[in-house]
Amino acid sequence: MLCGIDEAGRGCIAGPLVVAGVVLETAIDGLVDSKILSEKKRNLLFDIIKENARYKIIFCDNDMVDDKGLSFCLGYAIKEIKEHFKTCEILMDGNCSFGVSGIKTMIKADAKVSEVSAASILAKVSRDTYMYKICDDFPNYSFDKHKGYGTALHVEEVKKFGYSSVHRKSFKIKSLREPNLFL
Repeated sequence: MLCGIDEAGRGCIAGPLVVAGVVLETAIDGLVDSKILSEKKRNLLFDIIKENARYKIIFCDNDMVDDKGLSFCLGYAIKEIKEHFKTCEILMDGNCSFGVSGIKTMIKADAKVSEVSAASILAKVSRDTYMYKICDDFPNYSFDKHKGYGTALHVEEVKKFGYSSVHRKSFKIKSLREPNLFL
């Protein structure tokens, strides 16, 4: 059996990194890279995947990303998923195993391999759902719009309000060189 792994939130300036591993128990139509699906279609497939697969979803919060780094967090999550799916072959989207032995990697696997596409969808929807849930706690940041990615709107919000407790302080935004923003 194949376990596909993908992540969401690697390039964000706020919120968690989310890594998912999926083993499909039945074929599911419409699985593609989550980035090309509408939010409505991703959410529909999310429920279908959860009903027709075994899966594990790992959240690495912004503090862990700041303290340990993205590569460590990705390696940690891959190890956890590999341990959960001990008897499966593991395929990770991309070209790096992040120091984890015994896994395969493939560039654009999220667009080519159903299990990795499913992992892409679970990671993206899980992360987006988290960002929606924290919107009320952080009303100065439009997390429902940009999900913590470094959009022009988000950069303007950080300029105006500084970093919140869910921002990745280790991610220095070039346009924000004011020292008080990185405290």
